[in-house]
Amino acid sequence: MLEIAIDTDGEWDSSTGWDGLARAAAAAAIAESAFPQLGTSERTVELSIRLAGDAEVHALNSEWRGKDKPTNVLSFPMAEAEELADGGAAGPELMLGDIILARGICAAEAQQKSIPLESHAAHLMVHGTLHLLGYDHMDEASAADMEAREVRALARMGISDPYEGER
Repeated sequence: MLEIAIDTDGEWDSSTGWDGLARAAAAAAIAESAFPQLGTSERTVELSIRLAGDAEVHALNSEWRGKDKPTNVLSFPMAEAEELADGGAAGPELMLGDIILARGICAAEAQQKSIPLESHAAHLMVHGTLHLLGYDHMDEASAADMEAREVRALARMGISDPYEGER
């Protein structure tokens, strides 16, 4: 059973269905990962998503990554690879980790791409969830694999390929 804890600060429009979007994005990312059983297991699988302001994300990026600038999304994985592989087995709750999105950067990127904020936020939630599942983009092969998984996950949500035209 997938549980999403979502926390929204005052910068994000509270009338938007962020809870549903976060659940759909995490479920789609899990389904396109090497661990699809996490999305259908009886075991509780949890992740948290914080919709924050740029200043908060900037501070976290500086503290945890040594980069003194804001970024669009940060992910803080908590589960080990072997826990992910055994995630479908009965057991205590499996905490995947935390994802934090920066409102101003997310909105600016969405505007630059001429797409709705919700679509870009969904992309960043998928991206962040894949990071929690052990994916990265540190080299070309890993980046291509992660990007393909993102595109398939977003297609599950009815969101078009965010990389189209960039390749």
